[in-house]
Amino acid sequence: MKLRKPDFWDQNKINLISILLSPLTIILFLKNLFTFKNNQKIKGIKTICVGNIYVGGTGKTPFSIELNNILKDLNFKTAIIKKFYEDQIDEQKLINNSNKLYCESKRVDSIKKAIKDKIEIAIFDDGLQDKNLNYNITFVCFNIQNWIGNGFLLPAGPLRENLRSLKNYSAIILTGNGENTKEIRKQIKKYNPKINIFDSIYNPINIKKFRNNKNYLIFSGIGNPKTFERTLNLNKVNVVKSIVFPDHYEYTDKDIKEIKQLAKKLKTKILTTEKDFMRIKKNKQGIDFLKINLHIKNKKNLINFIKKNI
Repeated sequence: MKLRKPDFWDQNKINLISILLSPLTIILFLKNLFTFKNNQKIKGIKTICVGNIYVGGTGKTPFSIELNNILKDLNFKTAIIKKFYEDQIDEQKLINNSNKLYCESKRVDSIKKAIKDKIEIAIFDDGLQDKNLNYNITFVCFNIQNWIGNGFLLPAGPLRENLRSLKNYSAIILTGNGENTKEIRKQIKKYNPKINIFDSIYNPINIKKFRNNKNYLIFSGIGNPKTFERTLNLNKVNVVKSIVFPDHYEYTDKDIKEIKQLAKKLKTKILTTEKDFMRIKKNKQGIDFLKINLHIKNKKNLINFIKKNI
């Protein structure tokens, strides 16, 4: 059974539940403290890890895909490596649509295959906390809207590591809908004054299709459903009902039937995310999806950074 992300994780003020759970955060803190990193670089291939310290919904996969496209344009032979999880078939399909993907249950097995295929640069979608691997470049992704939530470590909050860990990483990707990032940048620089920070914006490719004065029922089972709804609202898509499922939720026939019945009752069209659409096994008729990629605001600086550090 999948559970939704608790609302109190993203509350800016201290709440009672977080305080009660805070003693349990010592377990993760000690694990992070006494997990020693492998200092030996992987031989035979260059590696870039795209990860996060906030659990879910930070734009790792779209940034991995965009980064792969940038490197291919620079004539590198590239691939994306993603650890296999049965409940993440949607992301695997999304990546595999237009990218070379290695997806084994152990990342090291994917690395071996990539080296054998003479891949020059491997982009790891997730794996920042895998201390067995020492990457050439590490990107930490944040969603501007959520930032670090309530600031607590799991399970009292949404963080795998605290902000002090930023001193161990190469660069930050701040993703959102064009919000001002000045204050977030200040906080980041307190912990790592020299870290590179890049801004990216969710770019809805097919948004014009839904600016049609029609009402929409939307549904999603992703790490950050509020970003999906906010993107639609900012682009003047009329959302009258939003249904939220747990991240990577596997839709049943009953779920889809109930969504369609509600849409009929509300006299709305139905819209979801591309990842959610991929998890619908049948009865997709009448359901549309929003296709999104990332626009890197300072792309030239990003390319120069990669060339310098790879």
